[in-house]
Amino acid sequence: MTTIIIILFLTIALFVWNKFPPDIVALISMLSLYLFGILDLTETLSGFSNPTVIMIASLFVVGEGLSRTGWTALAGRKFVRWAKNNVPKLLVIVTLGSSLLSGFVSNTGTVAAFLPVTVNAAWNAGTLPSKLLMPVAFGSNTGGLLTLTGTPPNIIASNALIQQGFEGFSFFEFSLIGIPLLIIALLYFRYFGYKLLPNNKTNNKPLNIENELYKWIDHYSIGDDLYRLRVRSMSPFINTAIGDWNFEEEHNVSVVRLKRRHFKPIIGEKQFVELPEGDTVMHYHDIITVKGKSEDVDRLMRKFSLGLIPYKAEMDSIKSEFINQEIGLAEMLITPNSVFVGQTLPLGHYLEKSNVQLIAASRANRPISGNIHIEAGDAFIIRGSWENIDELQSRYENVVISGNPEDMSKNVDTITAKSYIALGTLILMVLLLVLNIMPGAITALICAGIMMITGCVPITKAYKGISWTSVIMIAAMIPMGIALQKTGLAQAAADSLVNSLGKISPTFMLAGVFLVTTAFSQTINNSATTVLMAPIAIVAAVSLGVNPQPFLMTVAISASTAFLTPIGTTTNAMVMAAGGYKFIDYVRVGGPLLLIFFITTLLIVPLFWSF
Repeated sequence: MTTIIIILFLTIALFVWNKFPPDIVALISMLSLYLFGILDLTETLSGFSNPTVIMIASLFVVGEGLSRTGWTALAGRKFVRWAKNNVPKLLVIVTLGSSLLSGFVSNTGTVAAFLPVTVNAAWNAGTLPSKLLMPVAFGSNTGGLLTLTGTPPNIIASNALIQQGFEGFSFFEFSLIGIPLLIIALLYFRYFGYKLLPNNKTNNKPLNIENELYKWIDHYSIGDDLYRLRVRSMSPFINTAIGDWNFEEEHNVSVVRLKRRHFKPIIGEKQFVELPEGDTVMHYHDIITVKGKSEDVDRLMRKFSLGLIPYKAEMDSIKSEFINQEIGLAEMLITPNSVFVGQTLPLGHYLEKSNVQLIAASRANRPISGNIHIEAGDAFIIRGSWENIDELQSRYENVVISGNPEDMSKNVDTITAKSYIALGTLILMVLLLVLNIMPGAITALICAGIMMITGCVPITKAYKGISWTSVIMIAAMIPMGIALQKTGLAQAAADSLVNSLGKISPTFMLAGVFLVTTAFSQTINNSATTVLMAPIAIVAAVSLGVNPQPFLMTVAISASTAFLTPIGTTTNAMVMAAGGYKFIDYVRVGGPLLLIFFITTLLIVPLFWSF
């Protein structure tokens, strides 16, 4: 037992010291348990097959799907608009949102959905993610106390009562204490906790598309020479392919986009053809967006019976015309050794290896147009699928893509068909988790699979969306909980404290149950903590001849108060990297909140569940 105590304290000390990454500390702790013979091989590696770990990794993929299909950016902007750029108000909004959702969905699922939204909202509001993410994690833990199914400890505590012949808790009975605690948490963060949250700088700031577009409009005149033309009934373009007309070579005009104005679903055709190819067929009333000089476009209109649709080259119209979740813009810089140096290419030209289109050009920060004789130092605005833009540097040597197309694609807030698939997947996950139709890990895996199969998350990008630091840390710390139970240390500590305080009064024993449970919940999974403490609390209550319900309710509450460490609950671990938090940050912010929850529990629980 001495060995496990030493390993436990050294592990906590290393977390607090913050000299090594948290996942490395967790792995060292896990290996120590095996090397000192406390756990066998299966027990040591059990965390990596634990359903909770699998569920968390899958939920990151689900969150990535919401981010890539526009919901994250849209929700972030909505939150900022509602808060009117008031950061404390924004903090209340995201904390309340995560709390209410976690009353019906798993805490980890809630945080997975809110994490990218909160990061985006924080940067848009002019603050740092570290000012919002910890309240989201703590709020999700508190919100789990609103319903019976809000968090596993609630169910475990209720079932323990029923198994011993006592009356369990009803579905919304937890809200009698959950609502007061939630209100207290919101007030705490709004007026006091916000001041304690650290200002941790992180590198997860999303690119602001509007700012980039303003810059490109200024430097490249990106909206100039852009026209929208309608295919009239007498046009020879009807039912012909774009490649049949050699627009670039014969007419000095390039086709940028095609929209079917009177769309009738035809197999293989889309309403919006974002990157028209040679075999794209034009129909009556189609609207084609073209780029070229006004005299060339005018000649094209008269020759082929096309109508001009008014178009203003403003930021919003350019954004809607050029950018969505699948197609985007980026800035490409030409280096002296580039294969493009010396070539002459017209604007609107598609680069053959990547199907990326040249939209605008600049030389010495001045827009240039027409056929561009490319020189070193020239810069282009290119348009194509985000994936092709991201891979352009590997297909053409000595070109530089400015910014990060991967991050920019996640900051697009337009909604497409895939967006609704992603939203439907989230709703499906919520329903499956609420109805408890299948295990949470299987539900999360299925929903992550849907995200990938439908293209909401490209399969090649799925693993990049997972915070492996959080996943590995959680998996490596699960064996510590097993060791504490296997060695009897957890049982001995619980029995000693509860029995000694129980001799004074039921209220003191209630305080003891809370303190022991919350102490274990800082390092042990909250479900395991509840399983450990529930029978102890029942036996202690029966021996004193009092009602065990207040003690089991206290066990459920205190099991969800892992506010002092990033390893006490998966939600704390999930926000650690994104918020740049250190171990001590949890103690500084969570300590006062834990004390308030402790006092509130002792005052309110006996009022609703008498001894």
